[in-house]
Amino acid sequence: MTEQTNSFKPTLGLFDATMIVAGSMIGSGIFIVSADITRNVGSAGWLIAVWLITGFMTLTAALSYGELSAMFPKAGGQYVYLKEAFNPLAGFLYGWSFFAVIQTATIAAVGVAFSKFAAYLIPALSEKNIIADLGFITISAAQIVAIILIIFLTYINTKGIEGGKLIQRIFTSAKLLALFGLIIFGFFLAKQSFWSENWQTGMNAVQLEKDTAGNFIANGSWLPIGGAALIGAIAAAMVGSIFSSDAWNNVTFIAGEIKNPKKNIGLSLFLGTLIVTVIYVCANLMYLNVLPLQAISHAENDRVAVAASKGIFGDAGTYVIAVLIMVSTFGCNNGLILSGARVYNTMAKDGLFFKKAATLNKNSVPEFALWIQCLVAGLLCLSGKYGDLLDMISFVAVMFYVLTIAGIFILRKKQPNMERPYKAFGYPVLPALYILLGVAFCIALIIYKPQFTWPGLIITLIGIPIYYIAVANKKSKI
Repeated sequence: MTEQTNSFKPTLGLFDATMIVAGSMIGSGIFIVSADITRNVGSAGWLIAVWLITGFMTLTAALSYGELSAMFPKAGGQYVYLKEAFNPLAGFLYGWSFFAVIQTATIAAVGVAFSKFAAYLIPALSEKNIIADLGFITISAAQIVAIILIIFLTYINTKGIEGGKLIQRIFTSAKLLALFGLIIFGFFLAKQSFWSENWQTGMNAVQLEKDTAGNFIANGSWLPIGGAALIGAIAAAMVGSIFSSDAWNNVTFIAGEIKNPKKNIGLSLFLGTLIVTVIYVCANLMYLNVLPLQAISHAENDRVAVAASKGIFGDAGTYVIAVLIMVSTFGCNNGLILSGARVYNTMAKDGLFFKKAATLNKNSVPEFALWIQCLVAGLLCLSGKYGDLLDMISFVAVMFYVLTIAGIFILRKKQPNMERPYKAFGYPVLPALYILLGVAFCIALIIYKPQFTWPGLIITLIGIPIYYIAVANKKSKI
């Protein structure tokens, strides 16, 4: 019989917490999504503006979360904050969405991204190499490699926090240094600079022509946009930048394993999101120096970083980026896997998840929660639907971020005397500004990109009957 413990061990310091924030944020998005952003908004000024708006929102949210993490320094993070500010149903709907889409689909997508870029080095690992065609589903080598990666990292994390911590330190440090190096090389070693040419576009927004189904036409014309069309284009563009900047809150899920959580969680949120925001903006400035806007928007398979790296290192650039993205996605998935299971553990303790997920193994980690997360992420890899799910993650994630930050205002009224070692920076202006920007983003998506919204809403709402079934089941056992 496996020996079990009842409590997490606080073994992670500020550096480790910061590495989890930055490492969970930087996956494959920054290397790819600028192509779609450019097709939507078309100019150098708006490309950078989209990343700056996203960075401002992320930093503001992270600074606001500092207050909540200091008030409730325990495992579960956002699930706990929503439950405390609103009610158990609000917390459960987040936890359910997190399990069904937000975390598991991200783990699947990051795993497949690892495989796709590993295929540059070992072609047999390509998504084009079909291992099995079962009629209703085809299974590629890339999907198999992604599943093996997820299983391996899950196994490592079942052996205790130390293994996951070491992987996070090594791989996040490596990718941060490599990204900074790539940015510097892009400004000093580029074969040709397109900086002046690209910035002539300024803030003159244009969008690539679309067909009647709303898909971009590869060789279409660039059409000027403004007013409502520009708002819709910015919202559509931000789907990619917000996905690339998401998962910054993962550190709040492992509060029970962080030393001095009242101080270190808030500080790590600020430091991690600031570092990543600076890197993302600088990376896009580097793209604008190395590539013309047309090459950014029409990069093969949207792999902007590969095209940029070729402009710096020649043909060897493909392999440079392939290795960098493999390092990046490996470390990113470790952070996602490590932290996600802690949410299910907290839900299970509340009687709202599989009972076995509430227990910790002899290594003081939620082993069952890790494996059930692994199973769902693996199934999403096989389904091939993780890409569709990712389109709606940005909407669902921002919707819950808005509710959580609104919770700061509610808790100030409900629990005015509760200890707040750290208070939200710029309160009430900055949190209110985030709420306004977040609501505007969600409304714009509902109006202009409904296909990115209603599937996520449906999955979230499915959680309502599941919640009441879980509550009824819990009461029947009392």
